[in-house]
Amino acid sequence: MIKTTLKIDGMMCGMCEAHVNDVIRKLVPDAKKVSSSHMKGITTFLSENPVDEHELTAAIAETGYELQSMSTEEYKKKFLGLF
Repeated sequence: MIKTTLKIDGMMCGMCEAHVNDVIRKLVPDAKKVSSSHMKGITTFLSENPVDEHELTAAIAETGYELQSMSTEEYKKKFLGLF
């Protein structure tokens, strides 16, 4: 799994977060744990495959927001155990 973090300019409220989350879900069908914060200006999500930054930039721009930066890192699922 890959964790992608996006720095997005222009999100001002919860509906802005919802618009960005919807764009991510449409563009990345295998996206999981899509989450946005207008206070921090950040959106994060998990996916099986890397996402093209140019496609994301264009899709987000169509909704009126600006993708300022994108970073990815390998995501390792945390296991909860009894021990």
